[in-house]
Order: sequence, then structure tokens, then C-alpha cells
Amino acid sequence: MDVIELTRELGKALQQDDRYIAYNLAKQVNDEDKELNADIEKFTQFRLDLTNAMSCEDKDTDLIQKLDEDIKSTYNKIMSNKNMIVFTAAQKALESLVSNMTQIISLCANGEDPDTCQPSTGCSGSCASCGGCG
Repeated sequence: MDVIELTRELGKALQQDDRYIAYNLAKQVNDEDKELNADIEKFTQFRLDLTNAMSCEDKDTDLIQKLDEDIKSTYNKIMSNKNMIVFTAAQKALESLVSNMTQIISLCANGEDPDTCQPSTGCSGSCASCGGCG
């Protein structure tokens, strides 16, 4: 079996992991949450409206302030939705797993021992291999 075939096997193993399954289930629940999706659409529209208001030559500061408040309150509502809370946690767990996998592969490509190399759990300072802060 060559490296690409082994990588495909690793991909299959990833898709069997509980963190991958939890992420996909949480994503499906979010996709089916009508209230959450309506709030996301509102948030997107507020952002578009704010962008348009900010690009006007004759800026309406009251409108800009209201749109900014609407964006913040809608974002807070989205992020406090129980389904979004579960999704965010599942997403972070999956991203952490994938980051660890990527780090191990990178360490091995740099000559580290595949049986003993350990992925970094903290910030390395390099955003190139990072799954994101948070």
C-alpha cells in the first residue's frame, strides 16, 4: 500500500471517529433549526446593510449605529442558541483532532519518530498549521 492509499485509510478512520460523527450530527441539527437559520440570514443581511451604509458618501451615523447594534445582538442570539453551542463545541473538537493529525504528519515529514512524536497542544506562534484560536 502506498502513502496515498494509507492517507485514504486515515481519512476513513477520521470519518469513523466520534468527534467527526458528533460534528456532522450537530451540523445537521443546525441546518434543520429554522429559527437559527432565520437569525443567520438576518445577521448576514445586517452585515450587508452595514457595508452598504458605510460605503455611502453621505453616511447616516444613526443608521450605522443601529445596524451595528442589530449585528451584535443577532450574533449573540445565534451564539447562545443551544444547537449552535453544541455545534461550536463539536467543531472545535474536530478541528483539534485534525490539527493533531496534521502536526504528527508534519513532524514525521521533518524526520521525527512516528511512534513518539507529539503534537503541540499550545500555540506555536505559527498560524500556518493552526486550526484557529479559541
